[in-house]
Order: sequence, then structure tokens, then C-alpha cells
Amino acid sequence: MTLTSAGPPVPVVELRGVAKEYPGGVHALRGVDLTVHPGELLAIVGPSGSGKSTMLNVIGTLDAPSAGTVKVAGYDVGALSDARLSALRARHLGFVFQHFHLAAGRDAVDNVADGLLYAGVPRSRRRERARAALERVRLGHRLGHRPAELSGGEKQRVAIARALVGEPELLLADEPTGALDTASGRVVMELLHELNAAGTTICVITHDQEIADSLPRRVRFRDGAIVSDVRTGEVVPR
Repeated sequence: MTLTSAGPPVPVVELRGVAKEYPGGVHALRGVDLTVHPGELLAIVGPSGSGKSTMLNVIGTLDAPSAGTVKVAGYDVGALSDARLSALRARHLGFVFQHFHLAAGRDAVDNVADGLLYAGVPRSRRRERARAALERVRLGHRLGHRPAELSGGEKQRVAIARALVGEPELLLADEPTGALDTASGRVVMELLHELNAAGTTICVITHDQEIADSLPRRVRFRDGAIVSDVRTGEVVPR
């Protein structure tokens, strides 16, 4: 958690007036305001083409907005050099994708340890932290297994461990159950709830209404804009 010297926690994400336009006049985002506080578990939900994937890229500093301000962990992303932006991404953000992106020839420990390649952690320490991260996602019995020896749900848990091993302030999970059967998807979502209860801030990008409704905050997108921001027991007007 990032703290100011004499105040409340700094938001993990703060977007103000964010727009994204692509060539041909395609407006993927239109004046988006969004604040994510430490410890939140939220869904960014909407149909294909609604702007949620662009939001993932902007929040994850993978793409720059056409207009507006993006702050991650209190840092104005637009004011950072490429080197500092890469360092910010490595230190503060963890990514989980639908299709795992694991190296086929490497076991679970090495796949997770690769999440620390750009963090300046010695190799022996990387593997130690990787084992601890795998224990955290209940895969201590699969440390030496390669992706081909793992189920889909286990592969996704390895990917989650890789995202967590650097102890990021924000975990961005893009359709984390999209390639899984129902039972495996349920296990992954239960794990995300457990990780959030332990203090990890998590943002799930999804088109799945059932998954979104299971989370305590739902930010709904349509046509590049937020149309509702609902917390359990509370509606934030738009």
C-alpha cells in the first residue's frame, strides 16, 4: 500500500477525463473518470467493443490515452519516461490473461520466477519467492510440473502466482476464467476472492455478467463510457 506522509492511502488507480481515439475516428474511451482504492475488488464489465479492453491497456500502462490523466500508485503515467514507466509496471502491476502465456519448456517455479526478471531479484531469491507464490495459490504439489502436465485451472493459478510474485499493488485479470470449464473457473474466482481478502487490490475485466455480479464493485461500460458504477449496497450515479 502506498501512503502519503500524513494522509489517507493514495488511490491505486486514478483516471480523470480519459479518452482514447484510434485512426478512423474510433472512440474507444470517452471522458472516463475512475478511482480504485487499495483493497478493492471490482469488475470492469461490458460487451465486446464497449471499451473495457482499452481500459485494461490504459490502466496497465500498456497504451497511452489520447486525452486525460492516468495515475497509478500516485504516479502520473504521462509524465514518466519509458524506463520509469517500465519500472512502475514491474513494481506496481501484475497481469493475468485469459490464455495463461506460460513457457512450455519451463516448470511452474521457473514460470513464476520469470515474473521477477525485471525486478533486480537474484535468481536464487526469485525461485524462493516463486515457490512461496505457488503455495499461496494452492499449487505447492505442482512446483516441478510443466504446463503440459497441468490442467487449465492449474495453468491459470500458475499465471496468477506469476502476477503476484512481485507483490504488486494492483492485479489486473483479463477474462481470467474465459478459457476454463465451469468448475475450474469457480476455483480461480474463489482464489481471487481469497487474495483480495488478504489485501491484494484486484480488477477483473470481463464480459461475464455472473462473474461481475459476484464482485463487490461493478463498473459497467458501453460505447467507451462508464454507464454505472455499483458497489454492494450502493449505486454511484452517472
